Amino acid sequence: MRIKIPKMLSRWLLAGAVAGLIGLAFPATAADTPLTPYKASYTASMSKGVSLNGEGIRVLSDKGNNVWLYRTDVDSFIADIDESLIFRWEEGRVIPLRYRYRLSGFLIKDRKQSIDFDWQAGVATGSYRGDTFEVELRENTLDPLGYQLQLHQDLKAGKRDVTYQVLDKGDYDDDRFAAIDEDSLSTNGSNMKTLKAEKVRDEGSKRQTLMWFDPARDYLLVRLLQVEPDGSEYELRLKEATLAD
Repeated sequence: MRIKIPKMLSRWLLAGAVAGLIGLAFPATAADTPLTPYKASYTASMSKGVSLNGEGIRVLSDKGNNVWLYRTDVDSFIADIDESLIFRWEEGRVIPLRYRYRLSGFLIKDRKQSIDFDWQAGVATGSYRGDTFEVELRENTLDPLGYQLQLHQDLKAGKRDVTYQVLDKGDYDDDRFAAIDEDSLSTNGSNMKTLKAEKVRDEGSKRQTLMWFDPARDYLLVRLLQVEPDGSEYELRLKEATLAD
């Protein structure tokens, strides 16, 4: 028997500063919202509050000359995840250069994916589970990690409904997100006002993904809840975070 980790949860085991800023009379443009280096850690639980007995760390670091590193490391009893992206940050846009992903663990089928982006040639080459692929790049193509950071910046700039073309496993996905409400959330013994958002899915979908962001900490993600079609739930909660001044 193998354990299946939901796609969205594995991608968000450590979703750090995915942010949103709404309600401004004159919202900034994405180009006006600079990246902020940070380090955040999260804990995870499954249905009925069962802990995954692990911790996820996500780090965004500036490497100079508009080149950045976005990295996720998850170490738990069930699964270990290493995911990283080297990208350029230009005019408010994530331009992916090199994406790597590896999932391994107890009773879990290993997964590996790599994508290299050649913007001059207009193609991306990579491999998934040993199968290679070459895909023509589309305008504003993002990778499975970089779109999360782009969402952070776009929501922070005042956008409330966004869709991205994400290159994953040699094919494109359209991922749409929308801010839906302001909500009060209790975490670590204190109450806070948060922005609540969701991943927009096809009508009739029984899968639901909800996210809560803290405006007092640069709209850092403080909670993620995913409900699967069978009713099982997976939750992430922020443990601690350090943001650069």
